[in-house]
Amino acid sequence: MLGLRARQWMVVAIVLGCTYLATSAIALTGAWATLHRDPTNAELQRAANAEVARRWEAWPAERVFPGRLSYGPPDGDAEYATRAGIVPDTGCEQGVDPELMTTLRKHGCKAVLRATYVDQLEGIVTTVGVVVFADPWAADRAFKELPGAQGPDGGGAKPALRAAAFPGTASARFDDAARQDRTSDRGGPYVVLTTSGQSDGRPAKAIKKRRPGEPFAAAPQIAAAIARTLSLRSLPDCEKSEWRC
Repeated sequence: MLGLRARQWMVVAIVLGCTYLATSAIALTGAWATLHRDPTNAELQRAANAEVARRWEAWPAERVFPGRLSYGPPDGDAEYATRAGIVPDTGCEQGVDPELMTTLRKHGCKAVLRATYVDQLEGIVTTVGVVVFADPWAADRAFKELPGAQGPDGGGAKPALRAAAFPGTASARFDDAARQDRTSDRGGPYVVLTTSGQSDGRPAKAIKKRRPGEPFAAAPQIAAAIARTLSLRSLPDCEKSEWRC
């Protein structure tokens, strides 16, 4: 009788062992298939969006702000703005006027990257700021609440992006008092701001009326180029370290 029971328990143990082995094999097969299958379209979209959102800290500053950017009328010869320098500080509060910071803080500003460009004739200086948000929706809400593109005649541009001067360059005299114009653009989770003035550093309050010929026309073109590059989504390549698929 005891021998019969022992054999019965042995059979039960063998059946259970085979069941566990089969379950483990199925689970391992499923895991292997999951790890080696092609990503779905939704996963590719999420990976592309995440890569765009990381660019502000994953890319070198020189890639965010190229050394030269073209500008000019669509039917005319292109001219080039040259980068005078890049601001190492990326704090939101340090990058914009306090009144503007109120709007940016409300929508979750994460950083403000700044660089300054000088036009080809070295007469106009433009500081460009990339304001970083968590996602495109927060960036869009902040963008819609920003003040108009430019300050009133003779009143300068305020609140606006803070000017950034670099000694030894044509931007050396450009400070907040010299800001005469401001623009804003948006791409993905980024809002791109500009503030411009003259390289001689003359204060905006000394300008009684705006100069003819749109002297600050290069600024929105520079901003658009930077916004476009930062927000242009690439096809995911899961074999490269910059992607998280």
